[in-house]
Amino acid sequence: MERSIDIMNSKERMLTALHRGIPDRVPATVHQWQSYHLKTYMHGDTEIEAFKEIGLDAAATYYPAYYKIPTRDWVETLTIRHKGDITITDHLVSTPDGELSYQISSNKFTSWYSENLIKDYGDIYIFKKHYPRMAIKRKELEQYYTLLGDAGIARCGIPSFQGGCYQAAQVLYGTEKLIYACYDNPEWVHEFLNTLLERKLEYIDEQLRYAKVDLVETGGGGSSDTVISPAFHKEFCEPYDRKIHDAIHRVGLPVVYHTCGGMMNIMDCILVNGCDASETLSPPEIGGNIVDGAKVKEKLGSKLALIGGMDQITILTNGTPKQVKDEVKRLFKVYGKNGGYIMSACDHFFEVPVDNLKAYAEAAKECVY
Repeated sequence: MERSIDIMNSKERMLTALHRGIPDRVPATVHQWQSYHLKTYMHGDTEIEAFKEIGLDAAATYYPAYYKIPTRDWVETLTIRHKGDITITDHLVSTPDGELSYQISSNKFTSWYSENLIKDYGDIYIFKKHYPRMAIKRKELEQYYTLLGDAGIARCGIPSFQGGCYQAAQVLYGTEKLIYACYDNPEWVHEFLNTLLERKLEYIDEQLRYAKVDLVETGGGGSSDTVISPAFHKEFCEPYDRKIHDAIHRVGLPVVYHTCGGMMNIMDCILVNGCDASETLSPPEIGGNIVDGAKVKEKLGSKLALIGGMDQITILTNGTPKQVKDEVKRLFKVYGKNGGYIMSACDHFFEVPVDNLKAYAEAAKECVY
């Protein structure tokens, strides 16, 4: 006898899969729809409008969902300049205990830190003493949640400098420098991570409680096993991840652990860090290391929801609509068994043809349980 499941709306479908249940069909979404793509390919649609137009289940992110509470002890002076197609914003930070500086660069596609805030070991003490507390944009988030309705789920991150403590430290200090410090001065790294952890736990307890969101993103590519070793992940990521996830659960929200990179060698850590879902399931073509997704499904699928799998470059950007549809069917076969799976583009994209996105949505609607 065939199993009969009532037709679900996108929110019901996404939440069912997130809680490792079996929805009516596989949910299909993308990760943080980028403003460049919305302007260039989607006629300036908002993220929510784009999800509806294409026919995908929304995983919508209100960003940024928080702001720095102004303080006289942390005053930033901005200088903006241009270098070709790059816009460079220099931030000079004045505090009672000295000056810090950082730099953000951007082009038409995205933005990135081109100069780190923490340059020397001693800078973390200025940061710890004077960096502003963060507050959630509660009213705006509620309005966004209402606007989203049953079109999908609302996601958010936690400040500052991305979700996981190690990822935040990497943004603040630099990828290579932080790895060297883990070897040369691990005590300082732990002190740095604990400083970030204290801020994150404070924000979760005071700001995230009662927030109108369905899923909180933590982790980050810096903690993936294609950036740091499994041993470093276990020492410098797992203990802090667990405390963050426990705190998020205490305010009644589920957690997705984001590893935009390799995860095959840290699956044991992901299993015990307290997250409810694991993403991005990235293949080697986009910097991950999943060759056999069945191994991931077998290892993680009985304990965690899985999110991701769709190669946003090789397949969505450079493939044909037929190749996109074939990949949807393949991913559903690999990860979709017994539910608990949200198909998603693994990470950001900028040049995906609209026809490929529509092929993606159409094929997902055929992947029924």
